[in-house]
Amino acid sequence: MSPVAAVTDTTGYLPADVVRDNSIHIVSLYVNFGGERTEREADITDYGRFFEELRRSEQLPTTSQPAVGDFIGVYEPLLTQDQDIVSVHISGGLSGTVDAARQAAQALEGKGGERVHLFDSETGAGGTGILALVAARAAQRGESAEQIMERLRGARADLKIWFAIDTLEYLRRGGRIGAASAWIGSTLKIKPILTVEREMTPVERVRTSKRAFERMVDYAKQRHSSGADAWVVQHIQSPDQAAELTARCTEIFGTGPLFVSEIGPVLGVHTGPGLLGVGGIPPHWLD
Repeated sequence: MSPVAAVTDTTGYLPADVVRDNSIHIVSLYVNFGGERTEREADITDYGRFFEELRRSEQLPTTSQPAVGDFIGVYEPLLTQDQDIVSVHISGGLSGTVDAARQAAQALEGKGGERVHLFDSETGAGGTGILALVAARAAQRGESAEQIMERLRGARADLKIWFAIDTLEYLRRGGRIGAASAWIGSTLKIKPILTVEREMTPVERVRTSKRAFERMVDYAKQRHSSGADAWVVQHIQSPDQAAELTARCTEIFGTGPLFVSEIGPVLGVHTGPGLLGVGGIPPHWLD
């Protein structure tokens, strides 16, 4: 058993086999459906049904961070086994998840809570997932929690990820529009390209889905030129585009992806269907 356990949350959207093979522990966020019901994101497996409901909904579902007790339920057994914990989470600028994790660690003081090391990824989706994978692989190699935290800081500085979305409407309705609010009201029909640097951050606007796709390819080429050949592709309800982007990226990088996955309900509520994303880091952070 590794002396350090890697924990993350559902918003990295790591494939199940990646989670299993790297011994990553997952804490789920929640989706709240207009006061009628609340579901753990981890329990929502039919994304097609969810996004169809989202398209029809007059009132968007809301999302919420894990409860402190959810974190305690994951942390306490690991601490009891004398493992240290490195817990990597979605940006604190987007969610209170890392704060809930901090409260859980404080609640476990005297029971090992001081051995919980929290890392705010200051990104989301595949970016958070990549960093969780960095932590997990370092833990499997026997690195200490302090060494892993230092590795994460370096990896985060070298990480870049971009997302093309169909519309800003979901971000506007959900109140997560951030700096992209300047684009609201444009007379042009645009396809926004965003990144996450603590908050949703606008990068550029393009006119068509085809151009948005080609910009994702261009960003992959930029990553390859920078030596960032450990890469991922993510999408929302766009499996064909994701497959095409994966094929193009495989040609660019000369190697397969760390993972390809679909972004789920918690982030999907805020971006809507039709998202396509790519990003990566230099592979030495995973070695």
